[in-house]
Formats: sequence, C-alpha cells, structure tokens
Amino acid sequence: MKRLVLLGPPGAGKGTQAVKIAARYEIPYISTGDILRRNIKEGTALGKKAQEYMDHGELVPDDLVIALVEDRLTWEDCNNGFLLDGFPRTIYQAESFDKYLAQKDMKLSVVLNIRVPEEILLPRIIGRRVCKTCGATYHVSSMPPKAEGVCDLCGGELHQRADDAEETVLNRFKVYQAQTAPLIDYYETADEIAHIDGAASQDAVFDAIVDILGA
Repeated sequence: MKRLVLLGPPGAGKGTQAVKIAARYEIPYISTGDILRRNIKEGTALGKKAQEYMDHGELVPDDLVIALVEDRLTWEDCNNGFLLDGFPRTIYQAESFDKYLAQKDMKLSVVLNIRVPEEILLPRIIGRRVCKTCGATYHVSSMPPKAEGVCDLCGGELHQRADDAEETVLNRFKVYQAQTAPLIDYYETADEIAHIDGAASQDAVFDAIVDILGA
C-alpha cells in the first residue's frame, strides 16, 4: 500500500509523474488543481471563488482545500492507498492532514519532493498550451502541435491558461517559496521526505521515484 504526497514548485512535472506513479502502483491520483479547475468549468460556488485566486497565481484558502481532500479520501478507490498532488501546500494544511491520518490510523509512506531551479521552470510553464475542448497539453517549443494553435487530437483551439502567463507564474513562484517550500523542512523533520532531481528527463525522474518506492 502506498500513501504518497508529491511536492515540487509549479512546472516541476508533478502531474506527468503522478499519472505514471498511479498507474504502476494502482492507486488513485488526486490532484487538487484538477478538482478545482473542474469546479471552475462547471461554475460551482467553490469554482467561482477559486477562479479569483488561481487567476492571480494565489492559493485557494486552506479550509476549502482541506474539506475537499478529506472528502475525496473517503472514496472506495483510496482503500489501497492514494497519491496527492497539490496538497498539502501549507504548514496548516499539513498539520490538519496529519491529524486526519492519525484519526484514521493511517500514515504516509513517503513525501516525494521534485526539485527544479526556477530558471528551468519559467520557460517550461509559459510555453505550455492547453486544448479548450479535450484538455490535451502541448508546449510551443518542446512539444508543439502539428498545426499552430490547433489540437492534434480533437482539432480544438489551444490557449495559454491564465495561471500560465509569465507575470502570474512569477507570482506563483513567490507564493510557493513563501507558503509551500517550508513544507520541505516540515517533512524533513519528520523524516518522511525523499528528494528527486526534476531537471533530469521524465524517464530518469520516474526511475528515481520507483527506486524510492520499490517494485
């Protein structure tokens, strides 16, 4: 059983690695970002509230995120473990999550921290383009579509998400350093964290993660 948390700055490749980890270990990949974006698309009250924060590269308030995650972990597919991406993001969230796990007589297997310098991350993020129709992701230089601005899969229009604009990304870095980076020390103190070089290739990063988690 694997109960995992994935940490790393914006653009570190957490989502890509999370999909691979979830498939290999047959656990659900729970991304708070995806959950929030779905609420935004559906126009829910939470989605409208979250939109204001995300458009400015800011974090959604802790209590909203905590309630959302705790509810998700009660689903049957989490009985054999889970992988959390984007939660916890603050010390307050981490402490609340620890209390939740203790109440359920559970413990994290490990916290995986993917480390990448900001000078590598910035061009990664601002070059990202997403299909408005199917959500497929491209990059203007490293993974461009066959036709500029058009999704290879469904022909939908590609766009840059508001939270991928350069000014917003720089603000996201500041928010990460101020509020999320301290989590590394938090989990380091608890001896629950493992560090991975996220500047390596996607395959190399995944191999390093498998080395940590085991077969």
